[in-house]
Amino acid sequence: MTSAFANLQKSIYSCASAKISGTVRSITGMTLTVSGLEAMAAIGSQCRVHTPAGHIDGEVVSAQGSDLCVLPFGTWEGVSVGNTVELIEHDDMVSPDDSWIGTVVDALGRPLTQYTRARRPRRKTRFRANPPGAFDRKKVGEKLETQIKCIDIFTPICRGQRMGVFAGSGVGKSTMMAMLARNTDADVIVIGLIGERGREVQQFIQEDLGEEGMARAVVVVSTGDEAPLLRKQAALTTTAIAEYFKSTGKQVLLLLDSVTRFAMAQREIGLARGEPPTLRGYPPSVFSELPHLLERAGPGMAAEGDITGLYTVLVDGDDMNEPIADAVRGIVDGHLVLDRRIAEQGRFPAIDLQKSLSRMLPGCHSPEEYEITKVARKALGRYADMEDLIRLGAYKAGSDPETDQAITFFRAASPFLSQSRGDKTPAAEGFADTYRMILESGIDDPLRSFFEERARAEATPAQ
Repeated sequence: MTSAFANLQKSIYSCASAKISGTVRSITGMTLTVSGLEAMAAIGSQCRVHTPAGHIDGEVVSAQGSDLCVLPFGTWEGVSVGNTVELIEHDDMVSPDDSWIGTVVDALGRPLTQYTRARRPRRKTRFRANPPGAFDRKKVGEKLETQIKCIDIFTPICRGQRMGVFAGSGVGKSTMMAMLARNTDADVIVIGLIGERGREVQQFIQEDLGEEGMARAVVVVSTGDEAPLLRKQAALTTTAIAEYFKSTGKQVLLLLDSVTRFAMAQREIGLARGEPPTLRGYPPSVFSELPHLLERAGPGMAAEGDITGLYTVLVDGDDMNEPIADAVRGIVDGHLVLDRRIAEQGRFPAIDLQKSLSRMLPGCHSPEEYEITKVARKALGRYADMEDLIRLGAYKAGSDPETDQAITFFRAASPFLSQSRGDKTPAAEGFADTYRMILESGIDDPLRSFFEERARAEATPAQ
């Protein structure tokens, strides 16, 4: 009996798993039409096309009757009508663990560098997951110190918050993301480089991020020359890795650069499967995919950590109201706007403080900090209103006391807010320096009422 059971077990283990296959019917551009898989394959299923030279993987993106539309994770070079198409089962998951920290992976989670420790997959995480329910999440947590003065004082970020970073090309977006990765108080940093220039990947990792940043980071890379499916997949993989570390109780900082290239990849996919173009050629699926991706970040459930997400938006022609920028701004919990004019003046990070905001204010600042921020922002706003007249020499000093104070404050604050890549300034020190500059500019003391109230409380005898 035992021998018969052993023989049966051996036969079961030696059997090859059943393969589900179909056939290539036609090829039009990047679209492959496949028949024979319609009963088993679903939208998002991965397929493998076998050719005489090897195999090419793809994904089902639409179905019309008995025909499936498949797009490649590359190109269909070498594929011909009649080739066998095999359905790949259980290939929609990634298996991150702590050994991934300090490494670089591709859009499908495959290593591009050697792992620092032996890989020990614990459990699989789906690339595509539903965002947590509205009532399953915790509230947004305490303030997250970035040690970047502009952000900590004027646009603070809290644990579980999602911020958009809006900028044109060449305004210092990647450098600021690297500063956030190096300075922010988080357990794990997950960085997605979507559609990045190939030559800049190693430069970002070795120079901008450096050993200090990579020591607690996982970097997902998909360069601009890769297929749209891989560029889209890289964003999903980045988010799935962040979700894994969040589920283990870690505080995760998710940096995705950029959402615009994710949207462009989805545009190519949508147009290939026959969707009608709408706003600036973007099909409707782009505007349904964006909230699904961005809502996966945020506060976790009771026993979990949080994902603090920063998503860069590469605005077309510096137009902050273009469709993707407008859609993202309506989803996230605040935005940082990088201005080319400020960058040209040599101030980095080139954050336009008048156009940037955090929806966590005023709650994430103490009352004293919020008063300092309000007065400083008002003075900078006053200078911005009068800047053209001041530069032309049309404003005469002494004409308006508020404007004189704003000019004095701006001249002190502008170099103060400039920060090089390696600089770190604790938030408390930044507020103290801002308060000092306010007083030195002749502006009324914003904390006078707090000091007077404290003095009265100390003078009142205890009952």
